Amino acid sequence: MKTGIRHEAAGNSKKGQAFGVVLCAVLFAHCSSAEAQQRFHRIAYLSSGKASSSSDPGLNAFRQKLHELGYVEGQNLTVEARYGNLDADRLAAQAAELVNLKVDIILTSPDPPAIRAAQSATHAIPVVMPGIVVDPLEPTFWGEKRRKPLVNSLAHPGGNVTGLTNLASDLHAKRLQLLKEAFPRISRVALLWPRAQQQKQTLSDIENLRKELGLAILSLATGTLEDFERALTTMARDKPDALLVARSQVTLNYRARVIDFAAKRKLPSMFAERLFVDDGGIMSYGADTVDLYSRAATYVDKILKGANPGDLPIERPMKFEFVVNLKTIKQLGLSMTPNVLARADRVIR
Repeated sequence: MKTGIRHEAAGNSKKGQAFGVVLCAVLFAHCSSAEAQQRFHRIAYLSSGKASSSSDPGLNAFRQKLHELGYVEGQNLTVEARYGNLDADRLAAQAAELVNLKVDIILTSPDPPAIRAAQSATHAIPVVMPGIVVDPLEPTFWGEKRRKPLVNSLAHPGGNVTGLTNLASDLHAKRLQLLKEAFPRISRVALLWPRAQQQKQTLSDIENLRKELGLAILSLATGTLEDFERALTTMARDKPDALLVARSQVTLNYRARVIDFAAKRKLPSMFAERLFVDDGGIMSYGADTVDLYSRAATYVDKILKGANPGDLPIERPMKFEFVVNLKTIKQLGLSMTPNVLARADRVIR
C-alpha cells in the first residue's frame, strides 16, 4: 500500500514539474510579447515615390495593422517616412540616413529601387518588402548595374530582407485577357512597363496569348521620367486603341497624366494598381496592395519579437481584386461586355 502511495506521489510530482515547465514557457512568451510592445521602436519607411497620404494607402494600412497588434505611435512606436521622389541618389542618401538613425526595421515600398537602396545601405537592419513587383529570385538593377537576386530563396530568404511578393509580372496575361474580353474590338495595345529587360520577359510570357487574341503590342519603357515622356509621345503618334499599364513608381506618381491621356483618346485601359481606377482609370486587376502592407506589419511584429528575417519565408498574395470604374466608362461613351463587368469584385458607379 505504501509503495502505491509513493508511486502516485512521484507521478504527481512529475506532472507538477511538467505543468510548471509549460506554465513558465507560456509566461515567457507572454512576457516577450509584452516586452516587444512596451519597448519604444523606431520603424522606417523608404519609398521611391513622392510623399502623399492619398497615394500611399498601403502605409496607412500598415500603421493600422501595427495599432491592432498593440503598437501605438508616440507611446511605443514611431514611423520615420522618407520618399525618394524618383531620384536614385536621393533614395540612397535617405537609406543611409535611416541607418544612421539606428531604426529597428526598414519597410520599403514594393519597388526594386527602394528595396535595393535599403539593402545596399545595411546588412544588419531587417528590411521588409510589402509585395515586391518583380521576382525576388531574379537579378534586378540598381542604377545601371545588374545585381544578384534580392534573396536566396522564397522559403529561406537569408540575409536581412524578407516580406511579400505581389506576382505583378505573372498577372499581365490575365490583365490582357480581361481587357480583350471587356472590349472585344481592340486590336493594338500599348504596354507601359518599367524597364526594357522586364518588358522582354513579359512579351515572351504573353506571346501565345497575344496571337490567340489577335492583338499587336506596342511595348514602351517608363522606368524614368524621360522614358515616360517618350512613351506618351510615341503613343500619341502611333495611336494604340487600348492601354495596359504595369506598376512603376513613375506611372504611379504621374497617374493623373496617364489617366488623362487615355480619357482624351477614349482608350480602354487596364492597370496593375487599384489607385488608377479610384482616380478615373477604367479597370485594374492585381494583388490587394492594402492587404499586402497589412501583412507586412505582421512581419515587423514577428521581427520585433525576436524572429530572424532570413528565416521568415517570403509569402505570395492571398487576395486579388478586379476593379471596374463604370462611371468613367459611361463618361467616355464606351461599352463594356456585361459578363466581364459581372465578374468585378468592386464597381465604381
